[in-house]
Amino acid sequence: MNTTEDLNTHLIAEHYSHRMGWLRAAVLGANDGIISVVSLIVGVIAAGADREHILLVAIAALAAGAMAMAAGEYVSVSSQSDTEEADLEIEKKALQDNWETEKHELALIYMNRGVSEQTAHQVAHELMEHDALDAHLRDELGLSEIHSANPIQAAFASAVSFITGGIIPVILVIFLPLQNMGIVITISSLILLGTLGALSAWVGGASKIKGAMRVIIWGSIAMAITTWVGMIFGVAG
Repeated sequence: MNTTEDLNTHLIAEHYSHRMGWLRAAVLGANDGIISVVSLIVGVIAAGADREHILLVAIAALAAGAMAMAAGEYVSVSSQSDTEEADLEIEKKALQDNWETEKHELALIYMNRGVSEQTAHQVAHELMEHDALDAHLRDELGLSEIHSANPIQAAFASAVSFITGGIIPVILVIFLPLQNMGIVITISSLILLGTLGALSAWVGGASKIKGAMRVIIWGSIAMAITTWVGMIFGVAG
């Protein structure tokens, strides 16, 4: 006979939403690394630059992009943490000053979701007796947990993911012959983008084809625009 623990294990379906935090950051960083660096590379190639200038632009794009990603992630995580901490303090004070009002407010939330009045008040009472702050954070503010990511760690991870994606086209610039370099780098990068998109979709439980096509299409648009701009400036020069 199954124990309660075994039964609960059977009933709990596997979901993918818990992966979205790190998955979003990793995919965003690597995608940006590939698209940003390659777009600049094909732009300067189209303008007629030599290998030294192409490599200089590629390295500059890699360094600047990594720092921009790190700074953006640091500010984003810090701002989110500050906001959540402020909400936490507000809710703590509200529970200290107006316990019954907060309990009624929680019950109203459940009633608006379709729970009967009696049950809603009972649930609100039991949850607040167990952990009032957690109940209000989850059901009133929509926070399953206070954001605990370290801004420095988040910034570092974002920069590393950008460099991981962007370093590949830089290496290709070093070793590929100048003739047809733009075409080879573009095709290689689109293959990488498609692979990354399919992989991230698979990890997230989504369609691999859709995941691949999304990044390929937007990557192609970015590279086409910068190539066009490079050709204009090349002709103008």
